[in-house]
Amino acid sequence: MLGRLVASVVLVPDLGRPTRISPTDVAHSLGGPKMTLMNSPESALDLASHSVLVTGGAGFVGRSVVKLLRDRGATDFTVPRSCDYDLRDEAQAARLFEKVQPEIVIDLAAVVGGIGINSREPVRFFRDNLRMGTNLVEQAQRHKVKKFVGVGTVCSYPKNTRVPFRESDLWNGFPEETNAPYGLAKKMVLVHLNACRLESGFNGIYLLPVNLYGPGDNFSPDSSHVIPALIRKICAAHTQGDDEVEVWGDGSATREFLHVEDAAEGIVCAAECYDGGMPINLGSGMEITIADLAALIRELIGYQGRLVWNTSRPNGQPRRCVDSSRAREHLGFQAKRELRNGLCEVIAWWKDQVEAH
Repeated sequence: MLGRLVASVVLVPDLGRPTRISPTDVAHSLGGPKMTLMNSPESALDLASHSVLVTGGAGFVGRSVVKLLRDRGATDFTVPRSCDYDLRDEAQAARLFEKVQPEIVIDLAAVVGGIGINSREPVRFFRDNLRMGTNLVEQAQRHKVKKFVGVGTVCSYPKNTRVPFRESDLWNGFPEETNAPYGLAKKMVLVHLNACRLESGFNGIYLLPVNLYGPGDNFSPDSSHVIPALIRKICAAHTQGDDEVEVWGDGSATREFLHVEDAAEGIVCAAECYDGGMPINLGSGMEITIADLAALIRELIGYQGRLVWNTSRPNGQPRRCVDSSRAREHLGFQAKRELRNGLCEVIAWWKDQVEAH
């Protein structure tokens, strides 16, 4: 038992003299650069031989993760639906764990949306994500699950983090204001997991994917992220013969995008072979301005009209691009899908949806 715990993570405090502990020291102990990490290949899991609970498994990312689990040979996995288990409620989360008795938890449950809905409903995004995360980690620890995979968000990084974002930068400031309630709520899962690790040796890991996209994404005009929002608007303008399309902000903000199937690969790889307390970024390595992204989508759709930038609307975080070297080192992860090809796939999928309805 001791050997397993040491292989997972080693915390080396100086126990020889009294220490004054600052808030920064606490932050570092919960995922910052003062944590020393050791991995062992012996800790790799065969997911096909374990009972796996995938919260949020019916959602955008979850469907790709579940498909990959099936491809890996897993048959004993559970995908709870929100109509049956409201994970914001502690009693319902407890009932789920009592029934399923999972050995592995992959937590993809989240209330998510684009910059507009985050700005309109910050309380819901903070409260609901915080409650779900706390309830799930609490139940996982109580039921002594073998491993908990928490999936966070790049929105948790401080607003003016130097590019590329490194995991050690996570506590160096406050997130961008429009996404802060969501980003901070999701980051508390990391705090909770590492507190459990410190207290009882609980094996909880945490991933930080960049902005995701792919077929099956949310295209709602009220809550979609930037790629589906642009595709929906520009496709509609192209079909209707409109001369222009409004785009939020001034186009200067940058983002890094990861195809949902690449993200699923990173998540499943981490579930199989990573046991460390430090979070791991999952990215594609390509940073693009929103202006260039919009122009690329316009080109792929074949729209000849103008893009009109509404600068009264927020840009969001000025830049986003992560350092994924730890994902390569610890997971052997490398994104496979190039953005242009991925966008073509999503555009084709969306056109099929429009034609079907």
